Amino acid sequence: MSDRQGRSRPVMRAQVLRTERLTPHMIRIVCGGDGLASFRPNDCTDSYVKVLFAPDGVHYPEGTDLADVPADRRPRMRTYTVRSFDTDARELVLDVVHHGDQGLGGPWAAASGPGDEILLVGPGGGYAPSPEADWHLLAGDESALPAIATALETMPDGAAAHVYVLVSDETEQQPLVTKADAHIHWLHRRRGDDLVAAVRALDWPEGQVQAFVHGEAGAVRDIRRYLLGERGIAREWTSISGYWRRGADDEQWRAEKAAERAA
Repeated sequence: MSDRQGRSRPVMRAQVLRTERLTPHMIRIVCGGDGLASFRPNDCTDSYVKVLFAPDGVHYPEGTDLADVPADRRPRMRTYTVRSFDTDARELVLDVVHHGDQGLGGPWAAASGPGDEILLVGPGGGYAPSPEADWHLLAGDESALPAIATALETMPDGAAAHVYVLVSDETEQQPLVTKADAHIHWLHRRRGDDLVAAVRALDWPEGQVQAFVHGEAGAVRDIRRYLLGERGIAREWTSISGYWRRGADDEQWRAEKAAERAA
């Protein structure tokens, strides 16, 4: 969303209710409060919010629209999938990857505790499993795991799915609940597994595939080329995007993507 598009981005002010370490590198944050009264969930399984980190000394009053905030007072932002939202309890669940003290989002999640304030805008999103697809391909790394897990939970009984998730090792695997006929492949960096190679090695089923591929930009680019080029999948049957790029923080990655789109 951008100012030029004239789209409103009102800030929601919530509180951290509780946190949970799902795996050594995945932290679940549950937030709530009256500030989420205006939160309107959508039907996307990759639904996301942006968590705002205001500059020192900057305060955004309730109802602030980011489109009206001067550039020098705008927050840094990190994007997280809405793992779930309980409308009755008004509880929003976010799963955040934490890889140590480097970066912004991971350390924030690790330090968060009950009562901490959290500023949000959203939700956005653009993908949900289509009932018109003959089968589904879901591929990504830890950053895409919350969206992949949510997509699997929504698939109906017997839906065909092939799932590839790259994590560091077996300690980062999570239970994935689904009624689908899902073939789930956990790939481990520590043993040299490769997401691109795994997708290419799939014994390609017949019928119309819908593909969701998200994660590190280099791997996503290679899988995109394979799916659109070699497999000839129409773009409208895909949701493919780099969530992050190795060696770049989020601000750098968003600037690179904007430059690529403008080129």
